[in-house]
Amino acid sequence: MQNWLLPEYIQDVLPDEAWRIEAMRARFLEMMRVQGYQLVAPPMLEYAESLLIDGSADMNLRTFKLVDQLSGRTLALRADITPQVARIDAHLLNRQGVTRLCYAGNVLHTQPAGLTRTRELLQIGAELYGHGGIESDLEIQRMMLQTLASFGVADVHLDFGHVGVFRALARRSGMEKALEGRLLQALQHKDVAGLQVLAQTLAPEIRSAMLALPGLYGECSDALARAREALPAYPEITAAIDALEVACAHAQSLVASVGIDLADLRGYHYHSGMVFAAYHPGSHDAIALGGRYDELGKSFGRKREATGFSLDLRQIYSLLPGVSVQPGICAPAQGDTDLQTAIADLRERGEVVVVDLLGNPVLKTELNCDRELVRRDGRWQVVPLD
Repeated sequence: MQNWLLPEYIQDVLPDEAWRIEAMRARFLEMMRVQGYQLVAPPMLEYAESLLIDGSADMNLRTFKLVDQLSGRTLALRADITPQVARIDAHLLNRQGVTRLCYAGNVLHTQPAGLTRTRELLQIGAELYGHGGIESDLEIQRMMLQTLASFGVADVHLDFGHVGVFRALARRSGMEKALEGRLLQALQHKDVAGLQVLAQTLAPEIRSAMLALPGLYGECSDALARAREALPAYPEITAAIDALEVACAHAQSLVASVGIDLADLRGYHYHSGMVFAAYHPGSHDAIALGGRYDELGKSFGRKREATGFSLDLRQIYSLLPGVSVQPGICAPAQGDTDLQTAIADLRERGEVVVVDLLGNPVLKTELNCDRELVRRDGRWQVVPLD
């Protein structure tokens, strides 16, 4: 096998893409900074139990693991940065009030999320801790949509869900965890026939609500109106529907369309309340995800209300139209003091100046220059490249 080959679904990032992604990352971090979010940079590698804390079999399968030669313990390469940020908030910062944190770093998955996706993602995101009200949910949702807009992503559709609805039905029924897991799987796959079989043993009110969930999707006002009719008026379900109405109204002016899907229980073991996902016509997968996860900090000894969002910059880049790299200016490889002064002045003004070390006219096209520095009338001047 050629030693220059990379593993499947692992790719190099070449110059044009790398520069543009780095500019997107810088834009995101500056947007976070001016809104009071503080940057953290957790390590790529941690003890496995620190990263696999949400009880999700999917997360476990998605995570690379290895044995630490120093301690003999199992280590894991992070597949998601959010648990690490929750650890930092709960265990290291230990603040009592609201904490806003952001991050940008690589994560690795054992399997790609889609046929066109990489296993090495560049995940950016923001997390807000210490506030359980709708205001923090709306702030995080707005930050996610502003981030997408700043990258030039248009025609975004935003879907809302709420895992609290299914949690309330499961808790009220007193069902065993095994049945809860099977019902969850059937709902995620919209398996109505399987759901009917699984729900046979439930109380009539709970069974009726479970069977209604797969159909409770669509435009916000219609889907939520049908949800109020089809679901029991438990206080936690009523509160969830009320919160979704507020979130839908808030998002209407920020995206092309907004919808509801109460059977979307993605991240059920991870999230505790409202969840949301952004979609784009150019991608089959969600392009940004978020939601509330008030229970996660408990694993690190300090339960904190929390909500956040994340996205993969490399996925976002693939949706954007190509942009031509600005051509530079070729300069001869000479030690002339005036030439060096001219080069420094041009670079100070933001121009790209490339020193042509080889001086081979045939290879100049590889330098991506459309102008050159030549000495005329006793001074160095920029002229079009012949």
